[in-house]
Amino acid sequence: MSRKELGRLHKVELRSVWPSESRDFTPWLARSENLKALGDVIGLELELVSTEKDVGPFSADILCKDSSTDHWVVIENQIEKTDHTHLGQILTYAAGLKATTVIWIAARFTDEHRAALDWLNEITDESVNFFGLEIELWQIGDSPVAPKFNIVSRPNDWSRDVAVGAARKQGELRGAKELQLRFWTAFREFVREHSGTIKPTKPLPQHWMNIGIGRSGFNLVAIASTYNSETNSAKEQEIRAELLIHGSDAKKQFAALRAQADEIEAEFGSVLVWHSPENTRSCRIYVRKVVNLFDEKDWPNQHAWLLENLERLKVVFAPRVKRL
Repeated sequence: MSRKELGRLHKVELRSVWPSESRDFTPWLARSENLKALGDVIGLELELVSTEKDVGPFSADILCKDSSTDHWVVIENQIEKTDHTHLGQILTYAAGLKATTVIWIAARFTDEHRAALDWLNEITDESVNFFGLEIELWQIGDSPVAPKFNIVSRPNDWSRDVAVGAARKQGELRGAKELQLRFWTAFREFVREHSGTIKPTKPLPQHWMNIGIGRSGFNLVAIASTYNSETNSAKEQEIRAELLIHGSDAKKQFAALRAQADEIEAEFGSVLVWHSPENTRSCRIYVRKVVNLFDEKDWPNQHAWLLENLERLKVVFAPRVKRL
């Protein structure tokens, strides 16, 4: 058997590709495919809102929304070593733009600035998150240069649910809430093992989990309800996979999709429920299934049904949502 020749990785200087942060690096990162790559690393659905966003006399490099929550995300870039000026800027931008997530990207983090982000994550509650990432460029021979993001600081509960765990220890979660937390924790692990397209969010003791679809004002939602919405009965439970449309244009956007109902349902493969109540601004398009949520042995089947239908909803609606 002939021996295959292997290439050698070598590091590429950032400034050789991006001479200027504002003219080169920020426009590159603001492209949808690069924001997606960044979002994949930290587990967010990043949707560009603007670059060089004014904050008083200053300007934030990139302003995004996490499309799974509609929360503001500020990104500050440095293609050099971190400094105190940029540390002050990220705090200014977070306050001025009411951002719940701040991402600081640099060529290298000093120990002091890494410690500063760790401290900010310790003293703020779970609704505010600070990320520090170092960016590198690598190449094999004459291949295209490839970027690599390395997380150097992240929220304390990003890999484990500290606040929820503390509540459980204090006995604050009871009955349905306890069940919901365990259901979504198991669902997140199931999705991570079986899907590359659906990104589950943090499990919480509630009957829903929001999942981004690539545009603010729209979410995929997984529902596990101890109440049957069609029979108005608490004796039966249900799971639903749905597209949620919310915001000032929800009714108009729902109507535009409803006009394509025949085509959408044919592509989806079954009839959908189109729900647009008069007394609310939000609208829902969903499929549902009656289940026994208290039968934990059946959870893998329920998780599989939710995942399959969420993926089908994403395939059918994601391109249509972006065109609205």
